[in-house]
Amino acid sequence: MKAHGTAHKYGDNVDTDVIIPARYLNTSDEKELAAHCMCDIDEDFIHKIKGGDILVAKDNFGCGSSREHAPIAIKACGISCVIAKSFARIFYRNAINIALPIMECEEAGERIADQDEITIDFDSGIITNLTKQETYQAQPFPEFMKHIMAQGGLLQSISKEDW
Repeated sequence: MKAHGTAHKYGDNVDTDVIIPARYLNTSDEKELAAHCMCDIDEDFIHKIKGGDILVAKDNFGCGSSREHAPIAIKACGISCVIAKSFARIFYRNAINIALPIMECEEAGERIADQDEITIDFDSGIITNLTKQETYQAQPFPEFMKHIMAQGGLLQSISKEDW
């Protein structure tokens, strides 16, 4: 599994209320959630994203509430992966549950700049910054996470009989 796209970079402590503000949580429609993703921190975010782009942040991405709406909004707007120096644990698990790939890598979270061109190999954990001609090593996905991602999320993976 691989990803390729343009980086959209944010700082520390991007919380779930910034990812999808509470005033937009009156729906579970993914497209509607995506339309408001990151609007309080970057009002042009949704207009800058092209399918496959990569969201990059520093420490503690996804802190705050435990709502699944945050990773759903990110995935629904076309982001192929989130890279951060660290994630709030419940956001991390919610992202895996909905098959939003995330990579924890301190060096990548620090070195990648906004608009850098990035490729990710989820099997090896290698993140390549094509703009800076640098590589960073994240933990590759363990087999159970690859299975969840391949099936489209946790619920889909446990409903399959091949597991």
